[in-house]
Amino acid sequence: MNPMPDFAAADGTRLAYRLVGEGEPLICLPGSTRGGGTDLGELGSLSAHRQLVLLGPRSAGVPETPVDPVDCHCRRQVAEVEALRAHLGLERVDVLAHTADGNLALRYAAAHPRHIRSLALIVPTAREADLPVEDGELIAAAGLSRGGPRSEEAAYEARSVARTPAPHGQRDESAHADVASGLVSGRATTSTGCPGTDPLDVRDALAWLDAPVLVLAGEPDGASAGAAGVAALFPRGEVAVRAGGGHLRALDDPGGFTRTVAAFLDPEVHGVRLPDGTRLAYRTWGDPAAPPVVLLHGRGGSSTDWAHIAEILAASRRVYAPDLRGHGLSDWSGGYGYARLARDVLQFLDALGIHRVDLVGHSMGGGAAYQAAQVQPGRVTRLVLEDPPPPFPLNPPRLPQERPAPEELRVFRFDWDLIPPTDEDLNHPDPAWAARLCAITAPTLVLSGGPTSFVSEQDLRRLAQLVPVGRLVTIPVGHLIHQDAPDRFLAALRTFGIP
Repeated sequence: MNPMPDFAAADGTRLAYRLVGEGEPLICLPGSTRGGGTDLGELGSLSAHRQLVLLGPRSAGVPETPVDPVDCHCRRQVAEVEALRAHLGLERVDVLAHTADGNLALRYAAAHPRHIRSLALIVPTAREADLPVEDGELIAAAGLSRGGPRSEEAAYEARSVARTPAPHGQRDESAHADVASGLVSGRATTSTGCPGTDPLDVRDALAWLDAPVLVLAGEPDGASAGAAGVAALFPRGEVAVRAGGGHLRALDDPGGFTRTVAAFLDPEVHGVRLPDGTRLAYRTWGDPAAPPVVLLHGRGGSSTDWAHIAEILAASRRVYAPDLRGHGLSDWSGGYGYARLARDVLQFLDALGIHRVDLVGHSMGGGAAYQAAQVQPGRVTRLVLEDPPPPFPLNPPRLPQERPAPEELRVFRFDWDLIPPTDEDLNHPDPAWAARLCAITAPTLVLSGGPTSFVSEQDLRRLAQLVPVGRLVTIPVGHLIHQDAPDRFLAALRTFGIP
C-alpha cells in the first residue's frame, strides 16, 4: 500500500492528506474528527470531476505545547491550509468545507483572500463571523427530527461541545466527544472565535472577497436557516437548498450534491433557476453581443455533446447550450415529458433575457424545440431539428424498460426516471403537437439521418411538410449527425442561414 502524501506544517509536524480522483485539486476540509474525512467517502461522486485533497488528522509529536492552546489551535489551522496550498504549488485554490470546518474556511478566506478561487460551504457553521448556530440547525446536523425524543438533548450537547476549545495538537477522536454525529470537529474554536480576532474583522475581510461562494444546505428541520446569512457575508455568495437531506449532504443525496457542487466549481458552467425551482446548468461560447443560438441535446446527453459545433459557431454567434432537466449538471427534479421540456426552454430564454433566437435541437431536444416554437412562434427566428421525434405515434411502440440496478444507475449522466414518461410521449403523442406545426412561423430545417437512423425519414418528411416554411435534408450517417458528420452538419446550417 502506498503511503499517504504529506507536507510540513510551520511547526515541523508532518501532516498527511489523501488524494481521491483526478482533475483539478479541490482542498476539502471534512468537518469531522473521524479519519480525515473518510466518513464522507468520495463526496458523492465529486471525485469523478475533481481531485479531492482531504486533510488527515494532525499527527502526534508537536514539539512544544503552547501557553495558549486555543490561540495556537486557531492560528495553526489557517497556517496548515496555507501550507498545503503552497505544497500543492497552486496560486489560487478551490476550497470545500463541511459543517464546523466552515469556521476554518471563513478564517482562511479572510486571511488569504488572494488565494481563494472559489469556496463551497456545505451546511456550514460560521461562528468565526459571529453567526450563531440555531437549535434547529444543530438538531438537523445530528440527524434527528425536531420534536423527536432526543432533539433538545442533542442540541444542548452539541452547543456545549461547540463552545469547548480543542486540545492543542489533536484533530482526532480524542479531541472531542463526538456528539451530534460529527457536528463539531477537532478544529472547533470557542463560541466567540479565536482570541485576538474580532468576528467583525473577519466579516469585513470576507466582504471584500472577490471569489464565488456557494452555501449548500439541507432542507429539513431548519438546517438551512442560517445559509442565507452565511452567503450574505460575501459579495458573490449564493445559496442552494437541497430537498430531502441534512447534515451529510454528500451521503444523503450524492447525485444532487455532486451536480450542484461540480457545476459551481466549473468556471465554464453557469446556471439559471426556473420558476418551479429547478436549476438548469448551461455553457456558453462566443461574444455576448453576437446574435444568439441555443443548442438542445438529445435524451441521455448534455451540453458537452455540442462542444465542437459550439466552438465553430462561436466565431460569429453567442452560443448557449443547456443541460436539460434531468440531464448532466442540471437538477434531476422530475416532472419529465416533452411539454415540460418545451416550457423549460422558453423559461430558460426568459431567465437570460433572450427575446429572439435561432433554435437547434437534436433528437429529444428537437422535440422540445418545435414545441417551444409552436407555443411562442415569434421568439424563434430559425429552427433546426436534427433527427427529432416526429409528433406521430410510434409503430411499433416502445416497450416498457426495466429499471437498472442501483450500481448501474450511478454511472448514468441522466435521470433514468425520465425514460418512462418520454417513451409514453413517443408512443402516444398529444395530437395537438402535429396539429400545431402550422403555427410555427420560423424557417425550419429538418435533418434526417437516413435509413440507418431509428427515426423514420418518411415521418420526418411529413413533419417538414406540415411546417409552413419547412424543408427536409437527409445526411445519411445515422441518428448522431452533428457528431458523426460535423462538417456536413455545419454546411447544412450555413446554407440555411446560421453561419
